[in-house]
Amino acid sequence: MKPQRPGEKPARPGEYKEVGPREGKVPDPRRVTIEPRDPKLPPTQEPGRKWKWTGPPKP
Repeated sequence: MKPQRPGEKPARPGEYKEVGPREGKVPDPRRVTIEPRDPKLPPTQEPGRKWKWTGPPKP
């Protein structure tokens, strides 16, 4: 799945990890859990970064 920008509607609920502009690793990335009712992805720590879906929500 392609990384998404902050503020976009999530493609699907689940775990997301902050990645660099070209899906590169970032130091101390934010990780968030997106629920089906969440309207958009949260801001990242720095401009230009994106959110990458990493799997289904963890219990």
